[in-house]
Amino acid sequence: MTSIRDALGRLWSAADDARMLQCDGRWVTWRTVRDLADRIDRELTAGGCGPGGRVAVVLGNRMESVAAIIAIFRAQRTLVSISPLQPIPRLSADLVASGADYLLAPRILWSEAVFADAVAELGAAAYSVDGGEVTSRADGEGAARSGDPSIAIEMLTSGTTGPAKRVPLQRKQIEVSLSSALQHNDRPETRDKPPFTGAVGMVTLPIIHIGGLFSLLQSLAAARPIVMLDRFTLSGWHHAIKEHRPVVVGLPPPAIRAVLDSDIPPEDLASVRAVNSGTAPVDPIMVDAFVERYGIPILITYGATEFAGAVAGWTLKDFNASWADKKGSVGRPFPGVRLRTVDEDGTVLPAGQTGRLQVASPQVGGTADNWVTTSDLAHIDDDGYLYFDGRADDVIVRGGFKIAPEIVVRALRTHNAVADAAVAGLPDARLGQVPVAAVELRSPLTATSDELRAHCRTSLTPYEVPARVFVVDELPRGAALKVDRRLLVAALEKLTAVAQSD
Repeated sequence: MTSIRDALGRLWSAADDARMLQCDGRWVTWRTVRDLADRIDRELTAGGCGPGGRVAVVLGNRMESVAAIIAIFRAQRTLVSISPLQPIPRLSADLVASGADYLLAPRILWSEAVFADAVAELGAAAYSVDGGEVTSRADGEGAARSGDPSIAIEMLTSGTTGPAKRVPLQRKQIEVSLSSALQHNDRPETRDKPPFTGAVGMVTLPIIHIGGLFSLLQSLAAARPIVMLDRFTLSGWHHAIKEHRPVVVGLPPPAIRAVLDSDIPPEDLASVRAVNSGTAPVDPIMVDAFVERYGIPILITYGATEFAGAVAGWTLKDFNASWADKKGSVGRPFPGVRLRTVDEDGTVLPAGQTGRLQVASPQVGGTADNWVTTSDLAHIDDDGYLYFDGRADDVIVRGGFKIAPEIVVRALRTHNAVADAAVAGLPDARLGQVPVAAVELRSPLTATSDELRAHCRTSLTPYEVPARVFVVDELPRGAALKVDRRLLVAALEKLTAVAQSD
């Protein structure tokens, strides 16, 4: 297993004029990125930031963020991620809460008084980074506090089920995760091609999310040329695929649906051998539709921010051999990963029984023998294939009966007019909770709430059928295009209140 530091060090052997990174359709050379990384490193070093120094970075999909990541990782500093997708007041409050000793952020943020005030309150040594310029904005207050060089990133979770929290990820975790993913897909840990040659690595998701950051780190570790989208748009993604002809791409489920609903012809995706998807559950019906239209398998993975990436997933070989029999699974454990399910008392369950998923691997922190209990419900079949059955903290208790929202979502998705759906439990005076659903429809198809509830009755038990189904223009989503549960609940509460008042 190659260390991240060594892998990044190999980039310094690249040709100055090698096309390293494409952002907004424009290529940036390795020399440009290297010079900026060196400049950031010099400024941080001059400010007293050594190994373990905590550097907050407003982590957008931009060249400056890539250079900052290289500078921070090579010097074994700690990257503290700050999401640029937040409103400025929320971003500013998050920055203060981070307690970071150093800050790198775009120049434009300093024109916002609330941000400038937050920097002053934080007392960090702060720099604006734009193009090739690194400009000191604040000297900080005294010597830097000591840090832990073993921590590579303090990464924000997606925050889709509760307030986002910052999770410390060790260098060892990330290195094991990168190595395990390569082994799982039978790929070598090092490439014998010159740096920044060969097939491009596509970064489709925001790098503030573990899925986007992992894609970026994979490409940096492999010294691939990188194509980074500022954000996913169907036209931008389509253009990038036609221009660069990648072999493997990553897409979250809503983006897969957007491609399916588009007029993109199969020949435009002829270079793609597989699509990786792992930010949210993927409907097997959508997988089959994508294979039928484009002949491209969707390789589902399962992971979490806390795991520094995926711990289970499909390979192309497994998909070709077993998808027909195992559809609905999120694949098998990666090398070095063990999985099991337990009941509420911690008793290990036999194959096929749903319980809380536990994971053991150096990738999830600690040792290979340390079992970490997740918030996910799952079952594992006799062949080791993992099936995601929802989140334990999302379970709805309706009059004493437990309902997994994911089961209801799957039923709604089988209706031909439904593009996607989400379900949450709302308070009920008589039953405690009731399931309420929101659905997006496929244009120009239509369906009423009563029709969708009737459809659910054909496959669900009576207590699983949603008490209400609301048709919405779009579901509330976060950075990784996963449904944001907090926003979903707020929207359903508002729609329910309006419906009850009519």
